[in-house]
Amino acid sequence: MAEEKGLVIVLSGFSGAGKGTIMKHLLNKYPGKYHLSISATTRDKRQGEEDGREYFFKTREEFDKMVEDDAFLEHATFNGNSYGTPKAYVQQLIDEGKDVILEIEVKGALQVKKIFPDALLLFVTPPSATELKNRLVGRGTETSEVVAQRLAISAHEAQLMPQYDYLVINDRIDDSVERVHEIIQSAHYATKYNDSTIAELQEELKAFSKGENK
Repeated sequence: MAEEKGLVIVLSGFSGAGKGTIMKHLLNKYPGKYHLSISATTRDKRQGEEDGREYFFKTREEFDKMVEDDAFLEHATFNGNSYGTPKAYVQQLIDEGKDVILEIEVKGALQVKKIFPDALLLFVTPPSATELKNRLVGRGTETSEVVAQRLAISAHEAQLMPQYDYLVINDRIDDSVERVHEIIQSAHYATKYNDSTIAELQEELKAFSKGENK
């Protein structure tokens, strides 16, 4: 018994926790199963990225106009750059019965939860704070000052972790990918996502309560 609409899944986590890597492996392992929502951003395009694939790259003026037009499901500024999830795009996907995953930071995730109370929120974290620092330093892409800034942001984000539905401890990437997949698939059977199926069964079973169809 499948639900009519798809699920809104929010994947967040500390910078360096590996949420992006989990997403890439999840989409590769289960092609066509999940749909990654593409965000708009004001940050510069990195080498190898394409507009409309990783992000919709916007100027500050273009982004601010979208905010003014209420075109975002959520939007936030992080490390000086703004990010936003196009509202119409997500709604279209779930109306088509597709599971759509939003890879966004904590503030944006909680904004989504206000609009979609049934959204499934998953938080990705390394096994320890020490491991988080090691991963950030090991990337070799940020200065020590930026690493310290990211760790300070993580300390704040950690206080909001209890507002998420599930914790995904990313130790081994293969295990983490499968764990995320299992959580999402199990959620499909939650009663809150199956109102129409429950209502249909309740209506059909009324006949038995009246002694009919013996």
